[in-house]
Amino acid sequence: MSHPYYHALSSAARFGGVADDYVELHEWFDQAKAHCPDARHRAVLHSSFGIYLAQQCFGEVITRASDRRKIPVRLIGEQHVLEDLGYIPTLHEWLRCLQPQPWMTQNTRSLSRELSDGAPPPSRGGGTKAKQELAKSKKKIARKGATRRAAPRVKTRKR
Repeated sequence: MSHPYYHALSSAARFGGVADDYVELHEWFDQAKAHCPDARHRAVLHSSFGIYLAQQCFGEVITRASDRRKIPVRLIGEQHVLEDLGYIPTLHEWLRCLQPQPWMTQNTRSLSRELSDGAPPPSRGGGTKAKQELAKSKKKIARKGATRRAAPRVKTRKR
């Protein structure tokens, strides 16, 4: 759909109420159009991640002004994305289409050196037992003589 108002009309037809009950939420999903006025704006919020961000911003439900009934934000967000894309992609699906550029990582190395005091970086979880299990599994793989590769996963899209 080309405009948040038409999404709002569709939501009113599906969930009840009037278009004005839903316009703010649909404008939120399409806000990136102000900075990228073509289909690429959808990469910002038109995903499962964007739907959950909408829940954080608007709450689990919105209350329609027209009749005070509560409607789950997730359902409205899913409807918006489905109307625009035909399915709900993950954030990963959008990001894997992005070609990394040098400016995206230019300061990561210097920042890590700048903040490091020579100590190894802090662990992100997994205690000593987890590290021991990982070391055991690496040894088993090495003993078998070859590193196993997982079969590629085939993704299917629901339409």
